[in-house]
Amino acid sequence: MLDFTPPSPEEDDGVGAAAAALAPETEILDAYSRAVTSVADAVGPAVLRVETRGAGGRQGSTSSAGTGSGVTIAPDGLVLTNCHVVEGAREIRLLDTEGRVMEARAIGVDPDTDLALLRAGAARDLPHATLGDSKSLRRGQLVVAIGNPLGFESTVTAGVISALGRSLRARNGRLIEDVIQTDAALNPGNSGGPLVSSRGEVIGINTAVIRGAQGICFAVAANTAQFVLSELIQHGRVRRGYIGVSGQTVEVPRRQARNAGIENRSGAMISGLEQSGPAAQAGLMSFDIIVRVDGEAVTGVDDLIRILNGERIGRRVAFDVLRRGQLRSFDVMPLERPVAKAA
Repeated sequence: MLDFTPPSPEEDDGVGAAAAALAPETEILDAYSRAVTSVADAVGPAVLRVETRGAGGRQGSTSSAGTGSGVTIAPDGLVLTNCHVVEGAREIRLLDTEGRVMEARAIGVDPDTDLALLRAGAARDLPHATLGDSKSLRRGQLVVAIGNPLGFESTVTAGVISALGRSLRARNGRLIEDVIQTDAALNPGNSGGPLVSSRGEVIGINTAVIRGAQGICFAVAANTAQFVLSELIQHGRVRRGYIGVSGQTVEVPRRQARNAGIENRSGAMISGLEQSGPAAQAGLMSFDIIVRVDGEAVTGVDDLIRILNGERIGRRVAFDVLRRGQLRSFDVMPLERPVAKAA
């Protein structure tokens, strides 16, 4: 027969105190779990596996298939993913969480932001996610990444926003602005999948991992994706300005900056000039250093590319340049940038 002796009041108080001390921590963990699971339940069905087969070889042969992720953002089958996932693909197909397979076509791609917009064929009333406002984000905020890393479908990882406003080089060498840094684990195959806030809004499109680093991953901000989405739907491309120059970032001598009344420590020097281009027609010359455009400081080639957006196409834009140490102004009318040409 077992002899059970009830704990003394002193012992009972100790156990109760320990349980009470653990209760707030347990509540916090439960709240964290509920946030992650609710996001996974709400957005998970809108996340797709993207499979591609690209043109390659000879006589119409195709290369081996590639995979990535995508997220449906409209019930009629609009899907956002990465440009590098689908660029050059001859065939694209999508697989949802229920095992349905859908053929898809690219509405447009934007290598400058590594984003692409797809249309799922004959798709209606698909589960979809909502793009949020990435400008309202804060460092330390909980985020959830959903995708198909290394072929493991519908994988969910969670972390926080590590930093905001980062810049990242696209594969074509151009700078992607306003990139979100996160420590939510990403791997090959997550590319094109959503980064989601605890409110269930897509606040980024996962795009890059730094190999060899732990917890340093990047996503293109949702506001950038919203702009690209609008441009691709309207024009099938993202319209950007073009003035017919190639350039390089150079230091502005302090004496010249002081004499010119500018604060630039660097600028974009014209190293090549198309004689029939807008810049040459306006009077700009090789070795001119562009320091301002429409009053906005230009500290290098990346600034110049960023400023020459679609809003400046076809209207006169004020360029301030240093020529032999003297500040001069020119009115340039940017054209729409041709595909695969520098700004």
